[in-house]
Amino acid sequence: MAEKILILDFGSQYTQLIARKVREHNVYCEIHPFNHYPQPDPTVRGVILSGSPFSVRDEHAPIPVLDGIKGKFPLLGICYGAQYLAHFYGGEVKRSDSREYGRARLNFINTTHPLLKNLKNNTQVWMSHGDTINTLPEGFEVIASTEEVEVGAFAARGEKTYGLQFHPEVYHTTEGNKILFNFLGEICGCSMDWTPETFVETTVKELKEKLGKDHVVLGLSGGVDSTVAATLLHRAIGDQLTCIFVDNGLLRKNEFSTVLDSYKELGLNVIGVDAGKMFIEDLKGITDPEAKRKSIGKNFIKVFDEEARKLKGVSWLGQGTIYPDVIESVSVNGPSVTIKSHHNVGGLPEKMHLKVVEPLRLLFKDEVRRVGKALKIPQSFLMRHPFPGPGLGIRILGEVTPEKIRLVQEADDIFINALHRFGLYHRIWQAGAILLPVQSVGVMGDERTYEFVVALRAVTSTDGMTADWGHLPHEVLSRVSNDIINKVRGINRVVYDISSKPPATIEWE
Repeated sequence: MAEKILILDFGSQYTQLIARKVREHNVYCEIHPFNHYPQPDPTVRGVILSGSPFSVRDEHAPIPVLDGIKGKFPLLGICYGAQYLAHFYGGEVKRSDSREYGRARLNFINTTHPLLKNLKNNTQVWMSHGDTINTLPEGFEVIASTEEVEVGAFAARGEKTYGLQFHPEVYHTTEGNKILFNFLGEICGCSMDWTPETFVETTVKELKEKLGKDHVVLGLSGGVDSTVAATLLHRAIGDQLTCIFVDNGLLRKNEFSTVLDSYKELGLNVIGVDAGKMFIEDLKGITDPEAKRKSIGKNFIKVFDEEARKLKGVSWLGQGTIYPDVIESVSVNGPSVTIKSHHNVGGLPEKMHLKVVEPLRLLFKDEVRRVGKALKIPQSFLMRHPFPGPGLGIRILGEVTPEKIRLVQEADDIFINALHRFGLYHRIWQAGAILLPVQSVGVMGDERTYEFVVALRAVTSTDGMTADWGHLPHEVLSRVSNDIINKVRGINRVVYDISSKPPATIEWE
């Protein structure tokens, strides 16, 4: 990378949002834990300190070592980052009389200062802190205030060090993007030319140099990440890449044949493996969600390994790992508690003694889609809803059986087709049908029925980390419900999930 911004993470829920906003300005950035980051090299143009759930006055407050940064590189502290700079370098941070949280307005702005250039008076900002900066260190000056907070923003005289007690990265700070633009362009001197096209160009070049004449095997899932990763690798090394697409018997209706044909149209060298019978047989009697995931993951590794070993000269395993996965594995508090097992190709590199190549490991999900567009991958692939690795195995609550798979495939097909037909599919991040482990009484004609209940789930999101339930029109839900009950024998009741993430997850298991 020609230039980058380092973001030091103190455990804030907004750290990834800071990175996303920086990248929206076509500037590459990396997130690193505050206590484990690379020493800045000539490619670094500036450093941002994130917020934190801690107070700088806490006994175990995170304390970074900034000896090689402060005064040598442009430095912007946000919320905790700003309070740390004030506290550590001789100012005073005190507990606020009242928690400063929510919208506020800057009633004083030094617009001659490059960080706040072109801001409007009384612009709205978003506060989120229990402490406040009472006095600044010697040589620091206030450059913005609100009615309640005198030190809304500050700058150090004689060096490019700044602090904001509000969050410029959130939507509610209406000119936050302008502040970040000023920091990145005016202060750090970034050229702002990190685009999907340049990413493709540099990544293909790096892959050619890294892989040479080596052969790579990659597991395709039908999703965006693995498809874009495979296309990048194919552009770099052509038929040295072999892809394996496994049908675990838990895909959507007609998914295996449709997606396999689409991959071949993309020019990828793909082996399709129909292994559904084995997966479903091994799920007999299993009802625990984690046990189901492990069974499906174990069998995926088994099938993938068997197919890959038939290939000659493979020395690399390609993976569609994306940046949130990388950040999670090196989080400021160490790897997070496992909420659920992730089903990809975990364990394969060690089992197969392969080196790993991850061409997307620097990208967020929306960036993966933009890179896919630059690679001219059809929209039908790029805009597909995410689909869980264990597939319908975790959308059938309780034991998985062939009959239940049929029920949920048919119901899901009706739901997804309706979203397309009514122009709603691309307004939804992820949607699907979940078969519940309960049966309900119903009446069809003169007959009394006792059949399954299906729950429809549709959410809106930008990255899947948080999500709101999709506010679908009632007439669409009514049509879908009517079609499922009339056309899918075995289901007599349809409900709609109106839970957000958090506290619920997107999938039910």
